[in-house]
Amino acid sequence: MQGRKGTMSDDSHLIDRFLEMLSVERGAAENTLLAYRSDLEQASSFLRGRLVEVSAEQLQDLARSWASLSNSSVMRKSSALRQFFGFLAEENLRSDDPSSTLPRPAGQRGLPKILDHNDVDRLFAEIGQRIEGPTPKSADLRLSALFELLYGSGLRASELIALPLSAISGNRPFLIVRGKGNKERLVPISEPARAAVARWSATLDAQQRYLFPSRKGHISRIRLFQIVRELAAACGIDPARISPHVLRHAFATHLLEGGADLRVLQTLLGHSDISTTQIYTHVDSARLVELVNRRHPLARVISSEMEHFTTRK
Repeated sequence: MQGRKGTMSDDSHLIDRFLEMLSVERGAAENTLLAYRSDLEQASSFLRGRLVEVSAEQLQDLARSWASLSNSSVMRKSSALRQFFGFLAEENLRSDDPSSTLPRPAGQRGLPKILDHNDVDRLFAEIGQRIEGPTPKSADLRLSALFELLYGSGLRASELIALPLSAISGNRPFLIVRGKGNKERLVPISEPARAAVARWSATLDAQQRYLFPSRKGHISRIRLFQIVRELAAACGIDPARISPHVLRHAFATHLLEGGADLRVLQTLLGHSDISTTQIYTHVDSARLVELVNRRHPLARVISSEMEHFTTRK
């Protein structure tokens, strides 16, 4: 889209698509969507309808126009624009992201919604019941494959729905995912995920292009969002607590709790910046204390000295 004269209709159309993504994939609240729409439309107006193809320098000019605003308003506007340009990169509508020049006002970043292990167990127990027996429904086999890949591999919703039928084949323990900015990465695939995908793939025509097809190509973000929330409701989990993005958060959080390295997690999630991955360091502080006490080189020395001191008393 760069290099082409921008129009207000371009901006409006893509703002609509971005807000739809926030609503159906991430479950954004109505007030958030209204605020982001206002912020993005104001930015588009300031840039004369060229928000979609704005340069980093022009974004700096926009940010300077916020000088009289409160810190919280600047935070929200920066967040709206950062996410908007991240969306454009993910959709391959821009090859770059100019938002690095936007201000980063001081403030605590909100933690992502997550599911605990019991919630995840309930979801997979329900799926397991549905696919038991010799002739499970095709929709339930698809459900199993979707959830195994969402939670088991941490794929973005956009990455998952666009997977080609050939993405997982044979005994290959990984798939190649084309993510944000059209960048490719290797994503490990668990044995349960490969088995679930194999069962689902067996129901498809070998000529299908996509692993999760629809009449218009592949299933949409909206349909994936609906599938996830329908299963949550069937398990007695509040649907407002779950979305495809929440399952990606659960994948990351539970891996980190299990001892995964933050750099490894960055690679698995496809984050270009480690600071994005660091939001997952909200793991249980007690586990971190235990890890230091058990793994730090000085831990044995301190333990030995404490034991000696106790014995002398």
